[in-house]
Amino acid sequence: MKYPRCLRSTGMLLLAFSCLAFAKDIKPGQPPPISKDTRLAIIRLLNAEFAWTRKPFPMGDHGLTIKPDGQITPDDANLKQLVEMRGQAAKAGERVQITNVAFKGNDIVLEINGGAKKKTKWYDHLQVGIGGATAQTPQNTEVAKGSYLALEFKDYIPEVTLEDLKTRMAPVFDFSVKSSAQAYVETLPENVRKAITDHQALVGMNKELVTESMGRPPQRIRDKDEQNRSYEEWIFGEPPQDVQFIRFVGNEVVQVKIMKVDGEKIVKTQREVQLNDPAVATAQPKPATAPRPTNAPTLRRPGEDVPADNPNGNQTRLPNPPPSSNPDPPKSQWSTGSR
Repeated sequence: MKYPRCLRSTGMLLLAFSCLAFAKDIKPGQPPPISKDTRLAIIRLLNAEFAWTRKPFPMGDHGLTIKPDGQITPDDANLKQLVEMRGQAAKAGERVQITNVAFKGNDIVLEINGGAKKKTKWYDHLQVGIGGATAQTPQNTEVAKGSYLALEFKDYIPEVTLEDLKTRMAPVFDFSVKSSAQAYVETLPENVRKAITDHQALVGMNKELVTESMGRPPQRIRDKDEQNRSYEEWIFGEPPQDVQFIRFVGNEVVQVKIMKVDGEKIVKTQREVQLNDPAVATAQPKPATAPRPTNAPTLRRPGEDVPADNPNGNQTRLPNPPPSSNPDPPKSQWSTGSR
């Protein structure tokens, strides 16, 4: 009985010495290490929470990191290269969901939209054996499309509150309730934000930004310009007020024309803002229908004429059968006669 008691005493002493050694590293006035209850509270409050991004997130195992001094890595230039190489898990101003909160060493790691690595299930490694032969269950080939944000702390993770963490994440995450357009506007350059505040349109804006700045257009027209490009023009205002004509090619403003009340005409075609959104693909014209081959199969009877409104002979329904010469309908083979 003495031997187990000695072991317990030795273990308690070692634990006490380790705690004292760690306590020596904590200077007076510094917060204590994070407790188990605080960890559970942070996981409960942040897991499945939604936030608006203020920076783009690259897809894969290269997420964003906030250093103890507040510096964000990678910087904007390297972040743009990562997004171009690896793809974009979330763009600036997009609503994302925190799907996991983990404590790793001196870091708090928040996974967004499923994280940067594909999660495997227990049945992905299941093997079935029949008659000496084994077969593995089909693997889940879905690629992870999320990312992560890591909060680094110096030496250890201190006792923190949820508001402290949200304040530290403010340069990357915005937890306030707003529309996607409002969240995206906050990530734009100063001249664009000022134009939206002043209800103006700039060359280079997209339809979402123009709607956020000036509202829905009372009138819209579609036409083609002198270069035979299809365009859409939004018209704001009516005389005797100023009238603005906002011309879009695809999803981008290419011309802003303002007709003043005094007769002055202002036309702007020089790009005033450069957005990072990918270009909108224009619809390709449909190829002309190839003529029908002369020996193509058909349901038409020999000698039957081709209808004038269908010169290619593309028959979509069977021809009506000729009227029967016998007006009486045939008797059913299941009918019974009188005996």
